[in-house]
Amino acid sequence: HDLVKHHFLTDREYQELRHGQLHLWRVRFALHLLANRAEDRLLFDYQRQLASWFGYSNKNNNLAVEQFMQTYYRAIMELERLNNMLLHLFQEIILYADVTPQYDIIHPRFRSRFQARKGFLEVVDKQLFAHYPSALLEIILVLQMHSQLMGISASTIRLIREHCHLIDSDFRKNPTNRRLFMEILRQPNGVTQAFRRMNRYGVLAAYWPSFAKVVGRMQYDLFHTYTVDEHTLSVLRNVRRFALNKHSSELPFCSRLIKEIPNPELLYLAALFHDIAKGRGGDHSDLGADEAEIFCLEHGLSHFHACMVAWLVRNHLLMSLTSQRMDISDPNVVYEFARKVGSLQRLKYLYLLTVADIRGTNPNLWNAWRDALLVELYHSALRVLRRGLDIPIISDEVYAENRKTALQILEVGQVSRQDSERIWAQFDEDYFLRHSADEIAWHTQAMLEAGPTAVPLVLVRQFTARGSTEIFIYTRDHKHLFAHIATVLAQLGLDILDARIITTPSGYTLDTFLVLDESGAPIADDYRIDEITHALLEMLRDPQRPPIDVARRVARHVKYFDIRTQVNFETEPESRMTLLELITADHPGLLSKVGQAFIECRVLLENARITTIGAQAEDLFFITDIDHKPIMDLDKQQQIRTSIIRHLGELAGEKQA
Repeated sequence: HDLVKHHFLTDREYQELRHGQLHLWRVRFALHLLANRAEDRLLFDYQRQLASWFGYSNKNNNLAVEQFMQTYYRAIMELERLNNMLLHLFQEIILYADVTPQYDIIHPRFRSRFQARKGFLEVVDKQLFAHYPSALLEIILVLQMHSQLMGISASTIRLIREHCHLIDSDFRKNPTNRRLFMEILRQPNGVTQAFRRMNRYGVLAAYWPSFAKVVGRMQYDLFHTYTVDEHTLSVLRNVRRFALNKHSSELPFCSRLIKEIPNPELLYLAALFHDIAKGRGGDHSDLGADEAEIFCLEHGLSHFHACMVAWLVRNHLLMSLTSQRMDISDPNVVYEFARKVGSLQRLKYLYLLTVADIRGTNPNLWNAWRDALLVELYHSALRVLRRGLDIPIISDEVYAENRKTALQILEVGQVSRQDSERIWAQFDEDYFLRHSADEIAWHTQAMLEAGPTAVPLVLVRQFTARGSTEIFIYTRDHKHLFAHIATVLAQLGLDILDARIITTPSGYTLDTFLVLDESGAPIADDYRIDEITHALLEMLRDPQRPPIDVARRVARHVKYFDIRTQVNFETEPESRMTLLELITADHPGLLSKVGQAFIECRVLLENARITTIGAQAEDLFFITDIDHKPIMDLDKQQQIRTSIIRHLGELAGEKQA
């Protein structure tokens, strides 16, 4: 309390520190009781029980544990703000007390209200905010315009905090303040820092009440690493980095693309609003879009630009879901995506927002494979939009184009058209639709070089256009093949991202697997390529003998997440396949057991997308019946669902629901 006597803290700030300290002590004491030892880490293991002890209960879409953790995050955020201000104040009063203020470095527009002292911005008059509340936004703009300044002085930060209550409904409706907010957003430099400062000092939450609701809000899973407010500001930072030349080497395509959009502030607004409705119930994309449109119109944007921001918020998941959940080699999928996007301008904005969003969700989520998928979808949709939505690309065109381009590649490699056509005679149209011309040429040349007796054939390419290592297997079909291959790859510590299964009329199978190592990178070492090839060939030469499952280490905290197995089906009217979505707890041998369930139900696996985030597997399987037709019958779907749940229940050793 002596800090109050010496004017380092106000009495209100002292009470806030005491309140935060008492809250943390209560949590710490409860942790010790729960762990029955000295435990100062608020781990997943304890959060649910602590939420119950502190009296929280589930409410609509807000879990008790999420409410408890939001209170915790807000408490430590307030303590951090006070501590930073206090340390800064010590420095200012002790070291800079006798430094003469500087007025001349401040822009003439603001010189009567602000001054610089030892590299920090401060108000000229302590009553400024009380007499002129718009200065609460103006000071952020001034700091952006003077990059040589290191920040705002501690005494002025205190004044900002003390006057945030002046940001009320009338303040928000004031045209001057709305212009200041947009001017901050449109500055060429310092946009991310400006919004982080506004958040740190409480200005952003006061000016934008919807943002206040998501401050400290978390989601109790292993997918969303950050609280919603931190994620939002991270996405804003990501799109800003695209625009800065000093970061152009990080994601060159994004850096080029952002220079082609006419209004970057629309992208920044979409980044700010894309998750603003999290936790309200209903579709957060629709709710956020409605709010974004109103906000934009109120802040002077044209109806066209407001609709663009609203469209981006409403569809911010469209591109990531299409690339990761759909077969983007299917012309119908690409056409439908392009139809929903509607224009080249929207496509550019959406691509940039999608990359920024994924990179700001979880540090382990972004990898070369996701990057390559999005780029592929972007260019495929670009071709459709340039061609015209009234002229959809049909499968016959893709089939003919892939064959033609593959022949050109092979001719460069001294492979005759006759030899290529001889190999291709055993493949149906589906093979040429679901593989690129480059892949077709690679497979064909290897099969010709190996000769007709070289079955099984295993090919491995370390780096591919899809940002992963590609494994191609040509062998006689066997009903347990997918399950066995998945087991071998798991033994080798490889994560399967994508699987394409093609079965020929003559009883052979052409399987393509895109994989990454456990670090999330393509296979870099030649000895690993040899190891993979040898292990697969050994299994394929005796496919009747199943490989032994080797348990992979599962993180300790996984058991604290109650992940129930869900099996969902989607079949679009014009789709050639049925999409099966499997959400379950990740555990060893999962894909092998799913493969056994498919065998039991006489289901053909045509394609698969495998995604594991933290404790949860979210896998997509594109399946057909034995006649290669989509599975529309609800009873058949229920049979498949029951079989998968039973096999996974046996594997996990516990009941699945």
